[in-house]
Amino acid sequence: MQPSPLPLTKDVVLIGGGHTHALVLRKWGMRPLAGARLTVINPGPTAPYSGMLPGFVAGHYGRDALDIDLVQLARFAGARVVLGAVEHIDPVGRLVHVPGRPPIAYDIAAVNVGITSTMPDLPGFREHAIPAKPLGRFAAEWDSYRSQSGPAHVAVLGGGVAGVELVLAMAHALRNAGRDMQATLIDRSEILSDTGSKARDRLRRALTDLGVTVIEQAKVARIEPTHVVLEDGRRVRSDFTTGAAGARAYSWLETSGLSHNDGFLRVDEYLQTCTADLFASGDCAEFSPSPRPKAGVYAVRQAPVLFHNIRARLTGDPMRAYRPQKDYLKLISMGGRTAVGERFGQTFSGGLIWRWKDHIDQTFMDQFRDLPEMDGPTLPAEHTADLPDALGDKPMCGGCGAKVGGSALKESLRSLPGTYREDITPLPGDDAALLTTGGKKQVLSTDHLRAFTLDPVVMTRIAAVHALGDIWAMGANPQAATANLILPKMSANLQARTLREMMAAATEVMRDAGAEIVGGHTSLGAEMTVGFSVTGLCDDAPITLAGGKPGDALILTKPLGAGVIMAAEMQGKAKGAWVAEALESMSQSQAASAEVLRVANAMTDVTGFGLLGHLLGMCDASTTGAELVFDAIPTLTGAKELAATGVRSSLFADNAALLPQIQTAGAQDLLFDPQTAGGLLAAVPADQASEVVEKLKSHAPHTAVIGRLSDLPGSIVLS
Repeated sequence: MQPSPLPLTKDVVLIGGGHTHALVLRKWGMRPLAGARLTVINPGPTAPYSGMLPGFVAGHYGRDALDIDLVQLARFAGARVVLGAVEHIDPVGRLVHVPGRPPIAYDIAAVNVGITSTMPDLPGFREHAIPAKPLGRFAAEWDSYRSQSGPAHVAVLGGGVAGVELVLAMAHALRNAGRDMQATLIDRSEILSDTGSKARDRLRRALTDLGVTVIEQAKVARIEPTHVVLEDGRRVRSDFTTGAAGARAYSWLETSGLSHNDGFLRVDEYLQTCTADLFASGDCAEFSPSPRPKAGVYAVRQAPVLFHNIRARLTGDPMRAYRPQKDYLKLISMGGRTAVGERFGQTFSGGLIWRWKDHIDQTFMDQFRDLPEMDGPTLPAEHTADLPDALGDKPMCGGCGAKVGGSALKESLRSLPGTYREDITPLPGDDAALLTTGGKKQVLSTDHLRAFTLDPVVMTRIAAVHALGDIWAMGANPQAATANLILPKMSANLQARTLREMMAAATEVMRDAGAEIVGGHTSLGAEMTVGFSVTGLCDDAPITLAGGKPGDALILTKPLGAGVIMAAEMQGKAKGAWVAEALESMSQSQAASAEVLRVANAMTDVTGFGLLGHLLGMCDASTTGAELVFDAIPTLTGAKELAATGVRSSLFADNAALLPQIQTAGAQDLLFDPQTAGGLLAAVPADQASEVVEKLKSHAPHTAVIGRLSDLPGSIVLS
């Protein structure tokens, strides 16, 4: 017998994707702990590295250089990713609250969320300025502003090291762009008060050399669209105002019931808060034994201690104390490719120092860009000769990419006898069955998906939307559903937690669609799979595949590419932002779209057989052909790029075999890409198409007319 996978017994939750947690994730991937399920919660799919922000602002680095891809990193660590901003933590109930989903339970948790700013409290700041943190929004706004032409007026509030670095970088970038530039640094006291005198003098000279106006001992009264107004009445011209001062903790930390100082969680020498199973690190924490300034170097040095101590709490091993260094190397960019360094009172500057800083920053980021490739499954010494071919050289896809190929499926169904019941109406190739019960027309369908994301909430939402697709495609109103859930081996406690999350997510999706969950079945297996059997009621005749007419416009409501993106994600080749967009698209309900498309002559949902496979089914049933315009077909961000490099879902070859007469390559291979919870494909009378698309775009913005049905049966032409 093959050995069974080890069960999961404990939940470890990392709140935030800061520097400490990014390093913990990498270490976990290199040395996972059997029995522990790891989760990372972060507002977005990436975590910016603040050390390279001045270089990006100055134009030395591209935008992508700043980001740690948490989705790729979590895949490497075997962790689930929850995209959302935490709003509350309950240390008594051991629950983390994220808007829009059930609370996430933990046995061990750690907080590494960084800091925010008090600047938005200034009158007019929220409306007319951009805080330097969160970095993601600032970087996008600056990228746009820097690319403009004409005079530039910028102002930075806060004269600490961060503010000085920022204004120097902005001035350098604008001067290099040849723009007529005015840059102003404003501080309520004296700039660089925490910096040694030699470094301060060197940085002041850099400000003068770049023409930056420094205003000290000045309080800001309010921010206007084109000015910063000071309390003494002075008005500073600025059409791009940012703030690099007023650091504060997130408000939800202060209300968590944990010991804190102005919202910064107090931690002991083991990085534990007042609750032993809740750790904190980085800028959101205050190291009580010996408080230190807010600096990324401390977060980096805390990572190995946090990694060890989380594991120690789970294994019973002794914990390790964190001993912060008394001083640290400060490397401060000065706009161009030059920097000043300071440590132990010694100051040094020049181009060599910038190259030193760049080397340190790039070395840190390379840890996350070039993740080690993990070994695949080891074959036993004796095995069948064709086992390596069956195993393949890449992970098996989940979702619809893991389905049985169309040819094998048709072959297995061909020998089945026809129905003999009068209350079952045979349909031409549709995935759902049409029943007549008490004079009512009822649609019945079922779908079951192998998980492709470790987040059970997201996977359940997608599986529920996917199962409802057949009901919506036939113009029926969802009625009832039963759930079929298989969990990986885990302790009874984790089973209960996971099922609570999954059933809450399933209930939400089904009720939003007008259906109720009436029962189901659960079991344990090798991996998580999620399925639903769904019924729907038809007020009118169902919309089938057979009603299409030559000349009908073909309308698609969701973009293609989910299969190739999730295949790439499993191989560590997809950007986290692409994966996040794909998951969001798959989670999107089509209830409103189905309502608008009740005027369709024929309709199907695009799932496992890909766009061309499902279009072929419609053409065969309707005795028509089709003409497609490839450039009109919406695709998910990154899908064309991945397809062009040869990334394919597991089911691609089977789908392409359904239409051997159509030869695709590169991005056009997306036409055979299996979709999970894909869009509705509808044949709509041509004279109604524009109005229908306009209505659909209000809730399905990627909706497009992608072609038309033709009068050449069986002919699908691609242009």
